[in-house]
Amino acid sequence: MSGGRPRRTLVAHLVLLTTVVAAVAALLTGLVAWQSAAHAAEQRERDTLTRQATLLSRLPALSPVVFHGAERLAGPNGEQFAAVAPDGTVTGAAAPALDLASKAALLAGRSVSTDGLLAGQDVLLVGSPTPRGGAVVLTEPYATVDRDTDQIRRDIGLPLLVGLLGAALAGGLLARRIARPLTASAAVAHRLAEGERGLAAPTGGPREAAEIGRALTTLDAALARSEGRQREFLLSVSHELRTPLTAVQGYAEALADGMIEPDQVPEVGRTLAEETRRLDRFLADLLALARLEADDFRLESVDTELGEVLAEAAAFWSGPCAQHGVELRVERPDSPVVLATDPFRVRQLIDGLTQNALRATPSGAPVVLALRDEGGAAVLEVRDGGPGLTEDDVCVAFDAGALHARYRTTRPAGSGLGLTIAHRLTTRLGGTIAVRGHGPEGGACFTVTLKG
Repeated sequence: MSGGRPRRTLVAHLVLLTTVVAAVAALLTGLVAWQSAAHAAEQRERDTLTRQATLLSRLPALSPVVFHGAERLAGPNGEQFAAVAPDGTVTGAAAPALDLASKAALLAGRSVSTDGLLAGQDVLLVGSPTPRGGAVVLTEPYATVDRDTDQIRRDIGLPLLVGLLGAALAGGLLARRIARPLTASAAVAHRLAEGERGLAAPTGGPREAAEIGRALTTLDAALARSEGRQREFLLSVSHELRTPLTAVQGYAEALADGMIEPDQVPEVGRTLAEETRRLDRFLADLLALARLEADDFRLESVDTELGEVLAEAAAFWSGPCAQHGVELRVERPDSPVVLATDPFRVRQLIDGLTQNALRATPSGAPVVLALRDEGGAAVLEVRDGGPGLTEDDVCVAFDAGALHARYRTTRPAGSGLGLTIAHRLTTRLGGTIAVRGHGPEGGACFTVTLKG
């Protein structure tokens, strides 16, 4: 159906995908940064207080202030100061936040970094012992940490947003770069479907897109070759049909006009019968080829002793070979060669190759039907003592009408479809067929390999 919403383009898919990935990454990064902002702000303030306390504890000039005027010291962020005398006396505004455990640690000469409570609010508390005994204590409200946390969180929001927008832009550029050669390749494919040839698809962009372009270029060349062969085949078919039809039409008109003498009627009848048989054979081959191309072509595989099939074929072709003065030889192993295949189609294949061989074999030369077992595969050979084939002939031997067009004026010719039918039939049987230009008998050698 052609209804429904239009599908999104590849560019839209890629932009959406990269934006979603960037959004997820930004969200995870923001979540981690959001959670760590408070810890980072607290650690920063605690480190600052520690440095201040250490500095104050190392200044001899502050000793009178430390022990007699500490309550007058305070920082811009609400820092409060306290001094711990060597005898344990604590003075200063930060004194209420210092608990006994922290005071004991300071008097023992250890630094302190902890939390406390001062005037009803949570504070950071750090302490540093002095070289002369006693200690310096500084506190800072947690409100300062909260303000720093909020600032850090505001600071990370803008970079995350910029990163998200940058990812969407990068996704768009990447999508265009990937989609451009694919779109161009799709346009080439549509033109090929409309019948244009000689097109070159783009081979730029990513490797996969370039591979599609090269595949389309290869397809273009293959289609051109195939269509050229089809045109040649149609020309050959029209020629083969025209020749007997011309003869039939000419004799029919002569008979209708009374131009044939009574004593010539039998000869004319035989000519007409021969031409109609020729037409019938040609049309039968065309029909067989069409059936082999059909999807519903059926095979009935059973366990088949191929030696018996070969012997039946030899018994049939012994008569035609004798009539042409051709020696028919059979080579088969002593032990049975059994294979799961369709015996009727195998016999059809042997008959087609034998007929082709007999047509090319002169009187006095042999035609050989051979069978051998090669490790689970059955190998059938049909060899002849004819003129053989050239290397160029071997390359096009199974193309419809190719050899027929080359040799129809110099050698006995059939419909030009026999070898094409043999090739398609072998493929349907799950086997392979090959040809050598010259076999042991001097002529062509066709080899069919079938596997169970």
